[in-house]
Amino acid sequence: AVVSTQSTGGGPEIELIAIATGGRIVPRFSELTSDKLGFAGSVREIGFGTTKDRMLVIEECHNSRAVTLFLRGSNSMIVAEAKRSIWDAMCVIRNLVRDNRIVYGGGSNEISAAISVYDAADKNSSIEQYAMRAFGEALESVPMALAENSGLSPFSTLAEVKSRQIKEGNPRLGIDCMDKGESDMRVQHVIETLIGKKQQIMLATQLVRMILKIDDVRSPGEGEE
Repeated sequence: AVVSTQSTGGGPEIELIAIATGGRIVPRFSELTSDKLGFAGSVREIGFGTTKDRMLVIEECHNSRAVTLFLRGSNSMIVAEAKRSIWDAMCVIRNLVRDNRIVYGGGSNEISAAISVYDAADKNSSIEQYAMRAFGEALESVPMALAENSGLSPFSTLAEVKSRQIKEGNPRLGIDCMDKGESDMRVQHVIETLIGKKQQIMLATQLVRMILKIDDVRSPGEGEE
């Protein structure tokens, strides 16, 4: 565990130290007993760089699985971006622990799902088929955005990959964003967590349903004389 010596020594830092050392937080010294004490092999203070910042390092803790990531950067924006990237990576690991099922990325799963939705719409003779086709078009917006952001023609690239998926029966074919000459996402090792992908589609669907329930929209200044 690493704690800044300039901090107040309270809040989440105390909680993290308690988790790492196996100790318990007590509000008063009179309540301190031996069974509430934690363990740490070494506690030392270090300085770093050309700044005057100092850190309290607690090592060889009782909970050996507890780790501290120390991030440094030339400015606060770089540090914030690094923290966001690490947080995203940790969330992916958390999702895999909860559900280790995966889907292939690169827009391959959205294209495959859109093809299935179109097939279901063709078998539906009611007016609902138009809503189903619109849902399929919405799914295709993901691979189109990937193609456009990669400098590719979104429409022609999507049409080519969709045609290959139908012809070859390979749902792993997606957008070759890195221009490696291979569209099979399993070969490129591009994967996404199933639980994350399901959550994305569910949230997007719920948002659209909420908007569709709005029967009127008033613009600023509307109705003013």
